[in-house]
Amino acid sequence: MSKIQKKQFDQVTKKIDNWQDRKEWFFNREYTDKYEDYYEGPYKRAEIWQKKTLAKLIQKDERVKTLLEFGCGTTRFTRWWNEIGIEAMGADISPFMLAHGIRLFDGDLVLADSHHMPFKDNSFDALAFIATFAYYEDPVKVIHEALRVGRYGMLFGIMNRNSTKVVRRRVQQAFGKNKYYETANFYTPKKLIEKIHEALEGRLYTIEWTSTGLPKWFPVQQWGLPVGDFFGLYVKLTDVE
Repeated sequence: MSKIQKKQFDQVTKKIDNWQDRKEWFFNREYTDKYEDYYEGPYKRAEIWQKKTLAKLIQKDERVKTLLEFGCGTTRFTRWWNEIGIEAMGADISPFMLAHGIRLFDGDLVLADSHHMPFKDNSFDALAFIATFAYYEDPVKVIHEALRVGRYGMLFGIMNRNSTKVVRRRVQQAFGKNKYYETANFYTPKKLIEKIHEALEGRLYTIEWTSTGLPKWFPVQQWGLPVGDFFGLYVKLTDVE
């Protein structure tokens, strides 16, 4: 990196370091450099079931052939969409996360704020927010942008507030650990649906969701009850062809 490039990069990172007027872990390389390691280690099994849940939801909408994943991070899930037949592009506000994404992902990536998506109307068939929607201070505005940019629907994958792990994470934070969730606003399916209804007033749509992240010994790993560490939710717009 040249001195000019480094200066430009430093200016950008300084501007977004206090995005939403608060410190966010994804602007700290101490945490972003370890992000992929968690999925390759302790979260590997969870990731498998999360992907099964998300695929089951979005593949029901056969109109979806292209997708923009906002908050794509290191492109952990962005890389996976092609495996299920969806052409994907990623966007994120963190240059540190995208630095890993560029190395790992062959597709297009954009440094951008989800509240102001730099895309024309109906640029993609669908938008996806995986493990990122909990960090938005103005979720309704983000949904409005997703509605503008995505033609047919929106997919959410989010940590469930109805989870013993959420309690554990809050305890960890009280002792100065687990910075990943310090500013996260976890949702239940009900609470997320309330935000969606608020944002999509006047539109016609259906909503389907499924929970996962249940204990390994549990007889099922996906179900329609609002209990589990993670849930996927798909909003299908029905007033467009």
